[in-house]
Amino acid sequence: MTETASERIRVEAAADRCFDVAVDFESYPEWAKDVKSAEVLEFDEEGRGTKVEFRAAALGRSVRYTLAYDYSEAPAAFSWHFVEGDMLKRLDGRYRFEPEGDDSTRVHYDLAVEIGIPLPGLLKRRASGLIMGNALRELKKQVERVA
Repeated sequence: MTETASERIRVEAAADRCFDVAVDFESYPEWAKDVKSAEVLEFDEEGRGTKVEFRAAALGRSVRYTLAYDYSEAPAAFSWHFVEGDMLKRLDGRYRFEPEGDDSTRVHYDLAVEIGIPLPGLLKRRASGLIMGNALRELKKQVERVA
C-alpha cells in the first residue's frame, strides 16, 4: 500500500538557491545523512539530472533506487518518479519553492512511498515520515549553510 505525506518548512534563503541545492544530486551524500551515493545517469539540455541512481541507508539496509526527474515547472518546482530499485515499488515526489520575500522560501515536499517488502502499516508510515522529515531538515540546513 502506498503511503503519502506532505510537509513544508521555511528556509532562510531565496527560492532559486533552494532549487539549486535540491537539484545538485551528486552533492547529496555530503549533506543528506541517509544518502550514501548519487550518480546522475542522464542530463537534460540545461545540465540537470533527469535520471539519477541513489544508494541510501533504509530500514537497516543499503537500498538502491533510480528516479526520473521532471523540470516542467522549474524553477518554481520539480518532481520525480520511481524508475526501479531494491525494496521499493514507488518513490514519487515533488518539491515546490514558494518565495516569502527576498531571502526566505517556503519549501513544500510531497511524497508517495510504497515499500516492496512486507512491513506493518505503522512501520511503513514511520518510514515515510522519516524520509520526509529528514529530507526537509537536511535541505534547510544545507541551503542556509551555503547561502
